Amino acid sequence: MKVALIGASGSAGSRILAELARRGHQVLALVRRPENVLALEGVVAVRADANDIPALSNLLTGADAVVSSVKFKDTDTQGLIEAVRRARVKRYLVVGGAGSLEVAPGLREVDGPGFPSHVRPEALKGAEFLDQLRRSDLDWTFLSPSRIFFAGTRTGKFRLGNDELLFDETGRSSISFEDYAIALVDELERPRHIRARFTVGY
Repeated sequence: MKVALIGASGSAGSRILAELARRGHQVLALVRRPENVLALEGVVAVRADANDIPALSNLLTGADAVVSSVKFKDTDTQGLIEAVRRARVKRYLVVGGAGSLEVAPGLREVDGPGFPSHVRPEALKGAEFLDQLRRSDLDWTFLSPSRIFFAGTRTGKFRLGNDELLFDETGRSSISFEDYAIALVDELERPRHIRARFTVGY
């Protein structure tokens, strides 16, 4: 596929870029600093501003799918949706957050008593983005990582869930950037969560 990846040089974005290239997709890597993008076969890096909606929509035109991996509170998330719509790309996959996942019926992770206050603004903006997607007409997917999202290894061994935070047998909720990237590209290639959120964890 021709995939436009917004935020291709970040922690999650760079792993998604590597996974897309590994599987032979053609990737337009849209970043503030193209020199920071991994030099991989099938990848073209282009300077872009995720908040410049007219310019971004022009860059997205012609893609089969768009993936975004951006900081929510630094981004006009409704504008991202509009840019994808203007480009007439229906398929949109979003690197989501864990804060909007439920830890108990009706209780989101972000609303729990132990949730770090410095992370709360980003988590709330991520939850708002999910609501915006639900109101859109795109074929969107919002993939939430587990509580601990870390640089690790590519194992290909993980579990998928829906709206509840996943925990392993030790009570830890985690997923590596590398395995998250596998789950996201799997969804791109074999869609099972159109207009839905899901999550991945060990």
